[in-house]
Amino acid sequence: MKYIKWFKEISAKDVSSVGGKNANLGEMYRHLAPLGVKIPNGFAVNADAYRYVLSYNNAWEKLHKILDPLNPEDVEDLQKRGKAAREVVYNCKIPDDLKKEILEGYESLKKEYGKDLSLAVRSSATSEDSPEASFAGQNETYLNIKGEEALLDAYKRCLASNFTDRSLHYKYDNGFDYFKVYLCVVVMKMVRSDIGSSGVMFSIDTETGFKEAVFINAAYGLGENVVQGTIDPDSFYVHKPTFKKGFRAVLKRRLGSKELKMVFSEEISVANLAQEYTKNVPVSEDDRKRFCISDDDVMVLADYAIKVEDHYSKLAGYFKPMDMEWAKDGIDNQIYMVQARPETVESRKRGAILEIYHLLEKSRVLVEGQAVGMKIGAGKVQVINSVEELPSFRPGNVLVAETTTPDWEPVMKTSAAIVTARGGRTCHAAIVSRELGIPAIVGADKATEILKDGEEVTVSCAEGEIGKVYEGILRYEVKKIDLSSLPRPKTKIMMNLGNPDMAFSLSHLPVDGIGLARMEFIINEYIKAHPMAIKHPEKTDDYTRKKLDELSYAYKNYEDFFIKTLSEGVGTIAAAFYPKPVVVRMSDFKSNEYASLLGGKFFEPKEDNPMIGFRGAARYSHPLYEEGFGLECAAMKRVREVMGLENVILMIPFCRRVDEGKKVIKTMEKYGLKKGEKGLKIYVMCEIPNNVVLVDRFAEIFDGFSIGSNDLTQLTLGVDRDSRIVAFDYDEKDEGVLEMIKAAVEGAKRNGRHSGICGQAPSDYPEIAEFLVKIGIDSISLNPDSVLRVLQFIVELEKKL
Repeated sequence: MKYIKWFKEISAKDVSSVGGKNANLGEMYRHLAPLGVKIPNGFAVNADAYRYVLSYNNAWEKLHKILDPLNPEDVEDLQKRGKAAREVVYNCKIPDDLKKEILEGYESLKKEYGKDLSLAVRSSATSEDSPEASFAGQNETYLNIKGEEALLDAYKRCLASNFTDRSLHYKYDNGFDYFKVYLCVVVMKMVRSDIGSSGVMFSIDTETGFKEAVFINAAYGLGENVVQGTIDPDSFYVHKPTFKKGFRAVLKRRLGSKELKMVFSEEISVANLAQEYTKNVPVSEDDRKRFCISDDDVMVLADYAIKVEDHYSKLAGYFKPMDMEWAKDGIDNQIYMVQARPETVESRKRGAILEIYHLLEKSRVLVEGQAVGMKIGAGKVQVINSVEELPSFRPGNVLVAETTTPDWEPVMKTSAAIVTARGGRTCHAAIVSRELGIPAIVGADKATEILKDGEEVTVSCAEGEIGKVYEGILRYEVKKIDLSSLPRPKTKIMMNLGNPDMAFSLSHLPVDGIGLARMEFIINEYIKAHPMAIKHPEKTDDYTRKKLDELSYAYKNYEDFFIKTLSEGVGTIAAAFYPKPVVVRMSDFKSNEYASLLGGKFFEPKEDNPMIGFRGAARYSHPLYEEGFGLECAAMKRVREVMGLENVILMIPFCRRVDEGKKVIKTMEKYGLKKGEKGLKIYVMCEIPNNVVLVDRFAEIFDGFSIGSNDLTQLTLGVDRDSRIVAFDYDEKDEGVLEMIKAAVEGAKRNGRHSGICGQAPSDYPEIAEFLVKIGIDSISLNPDSVLRVLQFIVELEKKL
């Protein structure tokens, strides 16, 4: 046939003749369907057909007359001329021979899938999905099309969408000739995700450029809500290296609110193609509180994403991260790939220049949402409620809206930052702001109500996954570091980290792993409940049980919630630095801190001095907490054996006595964590003088020592560091403290055990870092903000030694 080509006849090389979407669908259909990636069959209506329709109807001259004088920066002119151009194309007649080919293709699909087949009719531009420009959302798509008349009408509407306001401006911004981008059309089997689920996924983390994770967004119904940011979707990560080794586990998940799902209107006809052929309906409260796809579904999607990325990388000859769309059919329950294209933001970054934005001051937080990018922007708020208000937007302001669509792009690129009340990290506002390099916060509930026109604000996306809008214009700095030129010292430089949300972004720092990953942050921020309340809810009250029900609603039970949440938090940190060692400290809350957790007051004793009370190793085999420790062990066992992150080393805090150490090792073995089995190493914190005095005895029990200089200083000098009255006596540089550290390092070496430090001291004092290097410590673990400074200092020091 002259004007249509079946997917089996198309490859990625055919973009110029069938457009990006068709070319990628054909490439996957030919090469990935045999590998188990499900692709709905279909055909392309090619670029020759587009040129034929316009020439047959003498439309080129009319379009030139309309568009040659266009000023894309004038929003009103853009809207007026875009509408006129679309009318010219839509009013074109489809030549009979082209019409015949399209309808014959439709008949062939009905023979393959049955006479009740419905179609997805989608635009596919010849410059679309290139590494230079994604053309995401620029042209129209029509779904659930049935009947010849509806198909032909949808085809013409797709052609006309080559001249949407957003598409015209996008072409202008990216240097494309309006008349040289030809609109091809995809005609394919409709995947009935209206009664299933759908979403988008990337084979790279879109915010940080972390290459070793698949990032999946999912929602009920058709995918448009996810793409446009109408709803807050569920999200999932899968770690590629361990997946390829055969481990099947979600690395990280987040429950979205998913208030709406897009379904089809009752009757599909040519008439309502011009109106609304889909509608949004509310999602039940029960469904909103559950994940919309199963872990098994996530694994299928991860498998698809990895296969797609591997294939395209092999095709290109270099690493090629991909941006994909998927749909789960509610009839056959199968998951289909419905689009793939090169990721267009992180893949264009070159070199090893790391930009770190850092707020120098803080103020009242006005709203919070999901951070997009890792930058900071500031300016005056301007709330835009509709497309009609776009011409009034003043460049340099902070754009605040319920959500954005591609029509908004001309003003989005002039904003200092973007804040939307709805949407997830793969919605339109997120995708465009990434391409533009503008900080954005999406899903900031009630942002359009709370933020007022003219109000000065600072939008910070540099503090993890939660983006914050601060009151006022705040000072911040931007550090640019060329990582490629940084030499590495002989002493291992590691990092202290507790917040999993920062792990991917910090993974680019030149460290040798994590010297201290703290469980407390994960328990406090994500679990929020006392482990014993999880284990024995019957010993709490009605309020606590109600809150536990709310927290764990999306999980099998309370324990499943605790184990998965803790393991995924720790696993995210371990995956970010895989296969480098990640030392995870078992929980080290003090009794007053444990008591502040949900249900904690029912299980914790009241102590006069919790700092040296019921904490650390003493708790783990004690009847008051052993079952809670068992949950921690179950989570760590899951990290290592189910998630495959065997780079995790476990560490016991505040172990006072040798016998206590032996008891802890025995308790861990009872709960499935046997030292030495599957390479499991167990370290001990060296933070009590007795750990130093009996270092040889402790070395018989544990695989390594990590010096906690904070508590070691406190207990060596007999100073409560939390007491303001005697705070002046707390000094990590004290000669006695340094002698204790030296004895600990020498004892570790004498016994062939690892020695490291994870306390605050080397981050704050260069002279202590120098002292540690001179005594031959194996590793120094630093706070993230001091890694580069101390690393460079140690490199210069080692040159002199």
